Amino acid sequence: MAKDSPHDNTGPDDEESTKTLLSKCSDETSTQGGDAEVQWLVLAYRVPNEPTRLRATVWRKLKSLGAIYLLNGTALFPFDPSAERTLRALRREIIEDMGGTAVLFCCDPLAGGAQVVSQFNAARNDEYEEIVDRCQDFLAGLENEVSSEHYTFAELEENEEDFAKLQRWFDKVRARDLLTANGAQSAIDILALCSKMLENYADEVYRRDGN
Repeated sequence: MAKDSPHDNTGPDDEESTKTLLSKCSDETSTQGGDAEVQWLVLAYRVPNEPTRLRATVWRKLKSLGAIYLLNGTALFPFDPSAERTLRALRREIIEDMGGTAVLFCCDPLAGGAQVVSQFNAARNDEYEEIVDRCQDFLAGLENEVSSEHYTFAELEENEEDFAKLQRWFDKVRARDLLTANGAQSAIDILALCSKMLENYADEVYRRDGN
């Protein structure tokens, strides 16, 4: 599978591969199990080589949505009404503002769907792992505050802001985790720990201020 890079671009061979791939997609959601259980939104696009910022812009927007790349210039996301609106808007932008071409499909894989699901979940798990790593840094920072006895309202406010950012980050990843990747629970658990440790720190700040 192609790497999802802002420098990916679709050439003639890629376009033919995309057409061959998408010609196998059905028009209606299959009721059978297996690979066909997940219906996908597929954006096949091509933008001019120059300026390179055009490709980077498309890549960033797809990355923000949580889409994965199946081929160069072919991005997928599980069907969702909100995601459909986002991709329709991006398609118009590619055509009208960037001078490119783009087609948006909604289809079911006939074979290999499990691999696509695994790729999508792997992308979400990578994001959850990043959150866990940042939470570990947050906890280490709190432990440093405690060991140094930095119980001040300024430090408390800074830590509360940092924790709020972590929570918002998790909420964004969870919102695009439509296939419930298994890495979510680790992030949930460590965020709960961060919340508890921050609460304990806050209690001590207020206790000392009361003295």
